[in-house]
Amino acid sequence: MTTLNADPQELAKFSELAHRWWDTQSEFRPLHEINPLRLGWIEQQVRLAGKAVVDIGCGGGILSDAMARRGAQVLGIDLATKALKVAQLHALEAGTSNVEYREVAAEALAAEKPAQFDVVTCMEMLEHVPEPASVVRACAALAKPDGWVFFSTINRNAKAFLYAIVGAEHVLQLLPKGTHEYARFIRPSELAGWCREADLSLQSTRGMEYNPLTRRYRLSADTSVNYLFACRKSA
Repeated sequence: MTTLNADPQELAKFSELAHRWWDTQSEFRPLHEINPLRLGWIEQQVRLAGKAVVDIGCGGGILSDAMARRGAQVLGIDLATKALKVAQLHALEAGTSNVEYREVAAEALAAEKPAQFDVVTCMEMLEHVPEPASVVRACAALAKPDGWVFFSTINRNAKAFLYAIVGAEHVLQLLPKGTHEYARFIRPSELAGWCREADLSLQSTRGMEYNPLTRRYRLSADTSVNYLFACRKSA
């Protein structure tokens, strides 16, 4: 019997807030604000229209829905039941017909649908699972040869602790206290190593910064706190 690569406490945390996923002024406001940046950056690497896309750890479907609106055929997967129900309801209300949602682990889906997706996204999720390297391997397995895999996560250093936990959760209260656990943050070198082991070549990396004065996010070359990886599976 395989154990599920998920933390019950993390799932419970996001399920508890499920009804607030699409409230742009809720705890999920940062996700709504960074979503156009993430989407734009993905589209710089690969045109989404007509592509088969899987969004790993999709939560309430903020990115999944946006990618579907760009013309992709999207499957969003997560293990937080309530968040998925919210995602499904939103798709119905918004009339987004080219997105579907499933409660399944990345590893299980990789065994079921290997090499079936042009694009795999796994955003703000790796820092919430017990074995992130296992998710990276699953993402690589899901991608078609020459397909794209996108990750975003948080660096592990003193600045990231200060910005992502002390600043974001306690001082600015952008996120609920306890959203992140410092020990689970991932250095770019670690993520790059897991990508290499999974036959993914790193194509591009960007940082994401928040300016508390303008209350705006922007992409930059600074990967010291939040960062994104664009990888390509070998052909």
